[in-house]
Amino acid sequence: MELKDKIMMFALENAIKFNGRANPGAIIGKILSSDPELKKDMKTVSRQIQEIIKEVNSMDLESQKKLYEEVAPKDRKEKKKEIKQKQKEIKHELPDLPNAVQGKVVTRLPPEPSKYNHIGHAISFLINYMYAKKYDGKCVLKFEDTNPEKSSQEFVNAMIEDLTEYLDIKPSKIALVSDLMDIMYEKAVELIKKEKAYVCFCEREVMKDLRMKGEKCNCFDDVNKNLEEWKKMVEGKHEAGKAILRLKGDMKSNNMVMRDPVLFRINFTPHFKHKDKYVCWPLYDFENSISDCEFGVTHILRSSEFGEMRNELQNYIKDSLGYDKQEIIHYGRFNITGTTTKGREIRELIASGEVSGWDDPSLVTLKALKRRGIKKEVLYDLVYEAGMSLNSKKIDWTVISSISRKILDKKADRYFFIENPKKITVNNSPNQNIELDKHPEMKEKGVRNFETKDEFFITKNDFDNIRDGSLIRMMDCVNFKKTGDSYEFHSLDYEEYKKEGRAIIQWLPANENNVEVEIRMPDNQIVKGLGEKTISDLKVDDIIQFQRFGFCRLDNIIDGKYEFWFTHK
Repeated sequence: MELKDKIMMFALENAIKFNGRANPGAIIGKILSSDPELKKDMKTVSRQIQEIIKEVNSMDLESQKKLYEEVAPKDRKEKKKEIKQKQKEIKHELPDLPNAVQGKVVTRLPPEPSKYNHIGHAISFLINYMYAKKYDGKCVLKFEDTNPEKSSQEFVNAMIEDLTEYLDIKPSKIALVSDLMDIMYEKAVELIKKEKAYVCFCEREVMKDLRMKGEKCNCFDDVNKNLEEWKKMVEGKHEAGKAILRLKGDMKSNNMVMRDPVLFRINFTPHFKHKDKYVCWPLYDFENSISDCEFGVTHILRSSEFGEMRNELQNYIKDSLGYDKQEIIHYGRFNITGTTTKGREIRELIASGEVSGWDDPSLVTLKALKRRGIKKEVLYDLVYEAGMSLNSKKIDWTVISSISRKILDKKADRYFFIENPKKITVNNSPNQNIELDKHPEMKEKGVRNFETKDEFFITKNDFDNIRDGSLIRMMDCVNFKKTGDSYEFHSLDYEEYKKEGRAIIQWLPANENNVEVEIRMPDNQIVKGLGEKTISDLKVDDIIQFQRFGFCRLDNIIDGKYEFWFTHK
């Protein structure tokens, strides 16, 4: 293989791997590894590499893939496909769970219905769901709704929709933890009778100080008195914050959560389902312990942010009540960067008008991801990629789009879009009937047809950057040169462009069949332009690729105007 062809092959491989942009340093390394003798003439080699990379990087990803199929030896292409397939098989495996019995594993999804789900929730949900499927087991969706101030039916409904319709999670059971309130009251009484819980009237600051010092408070040790005061709590005869039920833990423990933590507190806020039926509500560690056991959970998979300290407390509660304990497996925390996931902050942003709602394109709520065009497969692959290690994982749009691009690239039809169009006339350009595939690798999807003459729309950016005398190619159409204020036809073939071409640009025929397009970007800016006529065949929710612009999802059609949401490059 000649040096030029070898450079082209390596440059195309690198560009395809990194979303259309080849890196000169990587190419130099590969070339010198293939032939160390070339070090003797690095000046010539470097010049050729720079020239070829410039050509490769001027192409769109589709053109790069097409050219790679032409220049790469068959055995090399087959070898790369084989390696890629093996990597894929390895990647799509979850490590085994401890003490897991096929058909007996029960995992759970435990959201608090206090906001809309975001990508971090989705990964956690999918980890639990995918493990249940791995072992032909069950997965319980239990809404931890025992804080009536935060929980609402709106969020319950939204979460169910996200899980079942978007993520395609099919829980074996959907339940509210609050439906177990009577059982939890019974378990509280059992703890009091076993002298493992007591009603505490200490002021918050006093108890905080005692816990820090490791000293016991002076509240009731008498079982009957504690049962009496507990009854008053349940009946709402105590003021909110005055009486709480505490676990009688170990005030000398090195684990602070074991120093007489709160089990129940009074809250008179009406519950969205139970209204005023209950006023004495369990805190997280108690309700979580009881509900996991009552729903038959065998394996708890959760982020390491919960820590071993909570495990000790929850296991103590279970042991005290005679419950079987679950296997607890921790994985690294998912750190979402680039946008907030906190419900309070999002509400403030919505109230101020900085974001349009819970599905704003700048957010990573599942509502927003779905509307932007992020497929559920992206989130499943993200689980495999993140794995189950204890190391924290950084998740941002770079990670999301990288996975999504691989998925959409295989499915999304291609279309032309011209941002801020400028009309040019290419003198002497022949009339053409151009036929382009909807998808370069799926011929069965059909073609798009363009009738071209001498008038074209190109982007304002391309218009402003065409230099006098430069040979420019309109992709898959025509080569032309700019001479002064005019544009002159040069040739049709790509081979002619390769000899001295400077850039490949996007285009549309200048006719009335083009459609008006608006694209909402992640920063809520609107990009306006023209799209090819075949866009009119699309339906809302279709995800396509505007070549040389990016992937987009069709969100709405209003009066012949096609409104898209930008997914990613």
